[in-house]
Amino acid sequence: MRLLHRLLSRFFLSGCSDYNSLKVRRACRSKAQARAAFKENSLPYAKGGTFVSPFSAFTFVKKYGFPLVVKPNVGGFSRGAYFPIENKAQLLKASIGVKKWWPVSIVEQYLLGKNYRVVMTKFGVMSVLRRYPPFVIGDGTQTIGMLIDAENSSRRQMQLAPITQEIPKNSTIKKHLKQQKMHLSTIPKIGEKVYLHHKISLSLGSSVEVLDKKILTEKNQQDMIKILNFFDANILGIDVICEQGIDFDFDAQKCIFLELNSRPFLKMHDNPRYGTKPEDLQDFYNKLNQLEVIDNEKY
Repeated sequence: MRLLHRLLSRFFLSGCSDYNSLKVRRACRSKAQARAAFKENSLPYAKGGTFVSPFSAFTFVKKYGFPLVVKPNVGGFSRGAYFPIENKAQLLKASIGVKKWWPVSIVEQYLLGKNYRVVMTKFGVMSVLRRYPPFVIGDGTQTIGMLIDAENSSRRQMQLAPITQEIPKNSTIKKHLKQQKMHLSTIPKIGEKVYLHHKISLSLGSSVEVLDKKILTEKNQQDMIKILNFFDANILGIDVICEQGIDFDFDAQKCIFLELNSRPFLKMHDNPRYGTKPEDLQDFYNKLNQLEVIDNEKY
């Protein structure tokens, strides 16, 4: 298992920050650990469980029903995640497919809402990001394929690569469009937002928006601090889905705390597709770089 963690770090965590001790990283490494922490701190989280045998996931359905999400117990960037799962056939496919990523898997409730990453540090809120799956907005004249070309052209002009990648026109995108009875040749109506996939995945052209940190309510900020202090962490990437938005208190709406990242990927702040780079970003880097973390090279 330790070898698997090392391989995960080498191939999937390249470029991620490294400001926490090994003790902190081990304490919140898995999604199951994060869910237990959310529960202990009375924060809303997706009811779920871990499973090894694919058929064990079906016992969860009897209690909570659909929709669901199935994902590896360790990992990020939506790698290996299946959602929304709305029937038993989809659940069987997901429960088997997820095993190629990690031997232990998670099945939990799914909430459709606004997806956020809050980077919380011991020095305060570093950033609030909203994350989007790939999409285009119709103008009534251009096809989806043309709209993708226009969006990719904008991304090249903004020099967003390699962090924000171009939207591909691959089989994955085409399949998702087909499920919506659309094709690359479809012409969306003016203002119609067409999602090209449901996953937030860098390889599929997902993007982020840097929001003004003031949008985070005082109560929500205190909840973030509570989680940070619970792990005695220097920094955490905290993922949460909100039905209304992060500008509403968590306990005043439907929301789900998803997971924690002790090595959050921070380069998305520097040149986001939407919003602007936080003005005080360098101040946070300066303070974080002064921290003494003696065992951060271990995994």
